[in-house]
Amino acid sequence: MITSADAKQRALQLGFDLCGIAAAGEFPELARLPDWLARGYGGRMTYLNRSKTTRADVRHFLPSARSVVVVACLYNTDRPLSIEITDPARALIARYAWGDDYHDVIGRRLDALAGWIRDACGPGFESRSSVDAAPVQEKVYAQRAGLGWIGKNTCLISPGAGSWILLGVLACSVPFEPDEPALDRCGSCRLCIEACPAGALAEPYVLDARRCLSYLTIEVRGSIPVEQRQRIGSHVFGCDVCQEVCPHNALAPRTSEVCWQPRPLLDQPAIETLWRADDEKLGRVIERTALERAGVRGLRRNLAVAIGNSGQPLPLLAEMGSDPISDPVVAEHLRWARAQPR
Repeated sequence: MITSADAKQRALQLGFDLCGIAAAGEFPELARLPDWLARGYGGRMTYLNRSKTTRADVRHFLPSARSVVVVACLYNTDRPLSIEITDPARALIARYAWGDDYHDVIGRRLDALAGWIRDACGPGFESRSSVDAAPVQEKVYAQRAGLGWIGKNTCLISPGAGSWILLGVLACSVPFEPDEPALDRCGSCRLCIEACPAGALAEPYVLDARRCLSYLTIEVRGSIPVEQRQRIGSHVFGCDVCQEVCPHNALAPRTSEVCWQPRPLLDQPAIETLWRADDEKLGRVIERTALERAGVRGLRRNLAVAIGNSGQPLPLLAEMGSDPISDPVVAEHLRWARAQPR
């Protein structure tokens, strides 16, 4: 039978930067989701209500689960932070979405890890994996596995690596020896709470998703509430501000791994450059990236808001008055953009 150390070593060999193991069990942190949803903080993410029972215990996800192997990839590339970019005509895209889709990258590596454990354990081994797409509270298990603590900005912060990490979990039937849980190191710091451009951190460790720019630009389908559009600024997909101001990210290591490097048209792009790309080209740009979550339609909607917030006398604004926009949602956001003061 393989040991916890064996599994963690193999995870690192497969390309993961961190790996820890938690027991499959009922932890107090897992029971907080229903209260958070009852307070309305989940907004339009109704899928969370539908799956809250499953999310309460990984054994609802895999009944035979005895352990949860948690892995992480560092995605911090050598590029400026969004708070360092002062040009309002630049499109701001969350760092994790610049390169290949993390669901695919981490998913393939988890499949390889599961296959290796299966070969070592033989018949009877069972597992299920999750990369931010299954009803599993990954950050809770990551903290229990010793990878880091859930910070006041609700991101997982890993000692030495910061929060520029993407998580994956492998629930399995092997009773691996668990790691010690990580301890909270946020202390009295409130920088993330104070820096959030939308005031989305209702209190330390509690996110009101309805105000979060990531929620507004990714999860909200259809029209973005008018009263929240100016807060979006030039963020066209997600937001990294609460991570960028975190002291634990000040010396976070950077990765040179090819899959996380920004694609050419996603490397500090101008809003105008992305807008001028036709739908076919824009679709190719975002193919197999996390930007597919918003899709071409959602990205165009967000670009229209960013154009309205740019405050710049872009020639593009004058041209857009005569451009036919077939999508009514994009067209409505474009009308709003043209009405904004320059």
